Amino acid sequence: MRALLLTGLLAAPLCAAAATLDVAWWRDGRVQATQLHDGDPPPRPFDGARDVPLGSLWKLFVYVYAVDTRTPMPDYRCGGRDPEEVYCCTAGKTIARDAALAQSCGPFFAPHRLRIGAAPWRAYWSGRLGAEPAGELAWLASPANLTPERTVRLASLLRALASVPAESRAVAEGALLRVVLDGRGADTVRWFGSGLRVKTFSWHETPQRGGAAQRLGGAAGWLADGTPVWFAGTGTSAGIFRQWAPQLAAALPASLPTAPARDSGCVEVEFFARYPVRAVRGPAGPAASGPLHGRHVVQFENGNSLALQGNGDMLLARDDAGRPHVRGRFGVNEYVARVVDREGGTQEPEAAKALAVAARTYLQQNAQRAAGCQRIADSSATQRVSPNPASTAALAVARWTDQLVIEGATVRYHRDVPGPDTLAWTQAVAQARQGRRFDEVLAAAWPRGALGIAGNSGTRCNRLANNEAWLARALPRWERVLRAEAGYEQPAQLPAVCALAVGAPYSEQSRNRIFMRPLATREDRITLAHEYLHIGLRLHPRGQDEDYVERLARRLADMNPETL
Repeated sequence: MRALLLTGLLAAPLCAAAATLDVAWWRDGRVQATQLHDGDPPPRPFDGARDVPLGSLWKLFVYVYAVDTRTPMPDYRCGGRDPEEVYCCTAGKTIARDAALAQSCGPFFAPHRLRIGAAPWRAYWSGRLGAEPAGELAWLASPANLTPERTVRLASLLRALASVPAESRAVAEGALLRVVLDGRGADTVRWFGSGLRVKTFSWHETPQRGGAAQRLGGAAGWLADGTPVWFAGTGTSAGIFRQWAPQLAAALPASLPTAPARDSGCVEVEFFARYPVRAVRGPAGPAASGPLHGRHVVQFENGNSLALQGNGDMLLARDDAGRPHVRGRFGVNEYVARVVDREGGTQEPEAAKALAVAARTYLQQNAQRAAGCQRIADSSATQRVSPNPASTAALAVARWTDQLVIEGATVRYHRDVPGPDTLAWTQAVAQARQGRRFDEVLAAAWPRGALGIAGNSGTRCNRLANNEAWLARALPRWERVLRAEAGYEQPAQLPAVCALAVGAPYSEQSRNRIFMRPLATREDRITLAHEYLHIGLRLHPRGQDEDYVERLARRLADMNPETL
């Protein structure tokens, strides 16, 4: 993604002198906007009526077109000569479509490589928009128009995103969820959950009246309910996420109450697996086999009974011997929410989010597959599921963590007994009350795991032993300097340093991990010091000041290099 200069193309600078972030979304057929700021309010609030650079967002439109029209997207093989391949793969390696979108691999999406013709492209977008792309939407008339330096009307960009069909949007969102996990928004999943599905961009813009070029970063895509969203500010896209994630998450619009609750798959539950059922009674007496509607009472052979509410998703069946069995069939989020209600609760939201991720992971690791559904028993030997509809609060937690799972670890949990690779609910509640976010609660329970996406392998840590050894030797000397730096806190453990295949190095602060390449040069040592500082200063505003962090990293990396 080359950083070209935008000279005089914007009607006004995208960001005022004060630190600001412009945010816009598309609802009710129009742009709605707000502006976030640090310090005094800026003099010229953002109203959304603006031309914005397309940047690398063009790749998202190629991706959607190819998915929706079933255009083949073969893997791209890196030859090592194109500088754009730094966002793709190393020489001789290949990259597939979803990773290419999340990593912003331009060569993958080149229209001529995918053999996208001008006529079918125009016909597709004419059908999506209801008319041939013209006027403010003329940039969509031909794939040749999709250049990163092109400026487009923000309203037209959001309108184009709104026209994407739900099916192909869902496919794109599956790839874009990685942005807040291990992409340029790495370590911001604690603020957004799975609610933000955006393609990032970084660019340069030069103010209309001259002056130094400013970095411009941001992202565009959708919220979980399908609302198109865009945001941008001064800096790189990674820096925007680090600086603005909490405020941005709070400023984004609430989900539409009329939005369909999409759910990834279905779950069949065998209820009361360890407790034989004697009878099921409804309002009018013994219940007939089939779907259960309304309030029913389940009577067990041991003499106990339990009331349940059926909404047609609970089924009474009988085996060959005539014994009754109660089964349920739910969407994954409804299932997860019922587990949260039964195994924990929602009084401490961060603990509830952690339990939701654990329950979804346990399901993925232990359920059997049958007829397109996951099948699991309601049992204390597996995980217990409420026979009643999920509470509103638990369902909100399940949807907020939609598709998030733990990768790289076997997941178990218990009410109050902690252990290796086990989440203890009472301990999770205590951690939440201490201010821990859900990803920190999960990291404490599964230190060798990582947050990922159900059915989508995530970034695992291939340890760089030499990098870790160098850091361990350097830290004692660094500590003498860092103790005088405001806001510095030494991590309880040495950060894990993980191999980075492509893209820019980054620190995953909640998991105490650094992703970079093997140490070979002074710049590599500076990079390691830089990302370590982001971890050590993670709780202090200076930890987001890239200039300060870089200056300090260079000072640290050059301390007695011959002895390190």
